[in-house]
Amino acid sequence: MSSALLFRSVLMASRIIHADHVAPGDAAPIADAAIVVDEQGVVEDVGAAAEVLPRHTGAPIERVRGVVFPGLVNAHSHVELSALRGKVPGGRGFVAWVDTLIGIRSEITPEEESAAIDRAADDLALYGTVAVGDVTNSLAAVHALARKNIGGSIFHEVLGLERSAVLGRIEGLRAEVEERVPRWPSADLAYAPAPHTVFTVHSDALRALIDGAKKRGIRTSIHLAEHGPERRAIENGDGPFPDWYFARTTQRCEWPKRPLFDYAADAGVLAPEVLVVHLTDARPAELARVAAAECPVVLCPRSNLYIEARLPPLLDVLEAGIAPALGTDSLASNTSLDVLAEAKALAERFPTVPAWRLLELATANGGRVLARKDLGRIARGTRPGIVAIEGEVKGDAAAWVLANVKAPRRFVVERKVTS
Repeated sequence: MSSALLFRSVLMASRIIHADHVAPGDAAPIADAAIVVDEQGVVEDVGAAAEVLPRHTGAPIERVRGVVFPGLVNAHSHVELSALRGKVPGGRGFVAWVDTLIGIRSEITPEEESAAIDRAADDLALYGTVAVGDVTNSLAAVHALARKNIGGSIFHEVLGLERSAVLGRIEGLRAEVEERVPRWPSADLAYAPAPHTVFTVHSDALRALIDGAKKRGIRTSIHLAEHGPERRAIENGDGPFPDWYFARTTQRCEWPKRPLFDYAADAGVLAPEVLVVHLTDARPAELARVAAAECPVVLCPRSNLYIEARLPPLLDVLEAGIAPALGTDSLASNTSLDVLAEAKALAERFPTVPAWRLLELATANGGRVLARKDLGRIARGTRPGIVAIEGEVKGDAAAWVLANVKAPRRFVVERKVTS
């Protein structure tokens, strides 16, 4: 094939999305902009339409009246808990919430769980979600996510304060995966064992899981500084959690009685390989330690509001130099798995933060914390998937997107293709 014919073949395989506004994910929106994507969804060009269109004469054009932005990254979810939607009351604090969750979850049938997981995966796809950081005890959502071409990371959660039992669980994880998911359904879904929290995992198991991730060169995940009872348990050995745990198990534990972040640091938690989630109870000096350790961070504002009526300290997080991503947590503590709604919740409560920065938390920062540079950004060489909200844009395009999260005309323009 001649070079001219080859060029024409490549050109005709590409398509152009011409929108009133393009929000790249990691920068302010561009007015009257265009994106060129190939048949695999790889971005070949992006910028002002007046510059992009002449470079790609002959390629088909899809005109979008509204704003287009990258596929969403929900960097912390628990899809397997979707059958608990609307069943676990909030506002009573973490211990009351988790106690109720455990009781109700034990009554959910496998059929109910499977159907709810499928509905949740459908919803994630409809929102324009291309990747998740999904925390799981049972691996029950892996196939549902793969069927919807949703990538990211599966964090196989481990918890337990009885040393021999939890270390035995870690040793049996490989066999557990082979039994429950004998054929892993997608290369686009990474797998990593993950500790639940520093106060629900024995210290030896916590270090083993963190060290294992570091040795394998993968990222794991942990809930950290989510609420006050966590700090009280670690630092004082008292408060609602130790009492609840004893009532549930009749086991008395030896608590570290050390500053929470000192204990976390000594266990290896403060590291680039460990994605720390929540930080709702973190203080400025502690956030500075997280930033210095280059930890990837995920905030879950609507879940924190639901359980504890408390928001993550976003301004302190940003002031510390942390670029957080966003997650929804589960439908046991949220009304939807729409990570764009998390950005909207922050916009309503932190009006001084530029809207495009909040959109970045749901897109580019999510790709970054999951170590997926191909996601979350509309830039040459990425394969982010592209989502649109149609309508008449008034004022700042990113702010308009966040004000129109529930708009009926949100749709997927370009689906990320799994290689």
